[in-house]
Amino acid sequence: MTSAQIQAMPQEKFLLVAVNLLHTAFVEAARTEAKKLYNEISQGSIVHLTSVKLADDSIARFDLSLAHGEYRGSLNYGAFRASLTTLIGNISKALSEEKELRVFNALNGGNAMIFGITAVTHEDDKPNVMVLAADTGQEGGGTTLQLMYLNPEQFMGAKTNAGADEEN
Repeated sequence: MTSAQIQAMPQEKFLLVAVNLLHTAFVEAARTEAKKLYNEISQGSIVHLTSVKLADDSIARFDLSLAHGEYRGSLNYGAFRASLTTLIGNISKALSEEKELRVFNALNGGNAMIFGITAVTHEDDKPNVMVLAADTGQEGGGTTLQLMYLNPEQFMGAKTNAGADEEN
């Protein structure tokens, strides 16, 4: 899928496609297949998810990667799946409630974007925050969906500061 095709597609529709692909790959799939896919992306591989034929007969390629450098604790399949199912649920809820979507674009005119819907989970009393990003600048016109763990401290700081303001 070229950058122009992604940008022409409403964000809500793109997110719906992305969340359906993730649901199919990890929730509907047999546990062994889902775990195999997790093992590949957790080791840094970019894995082909599917190719979709669009209305204009072009083919949109979707790949998947995982950025887990900011994960707090020891990431395993169970913790990943908890984060992912929470993210899928939060995105689905935002779409069904037709909430305004916040999207953060890459600096310097890049083709990457991060969707501002988070999934917060706790592993051994440590918070972790997962988001979905998409990079439409892939060679050959494909799109890489990237599941990313963000530093949870950036969110706790904002909450703490907001709480301090409310007390004054």
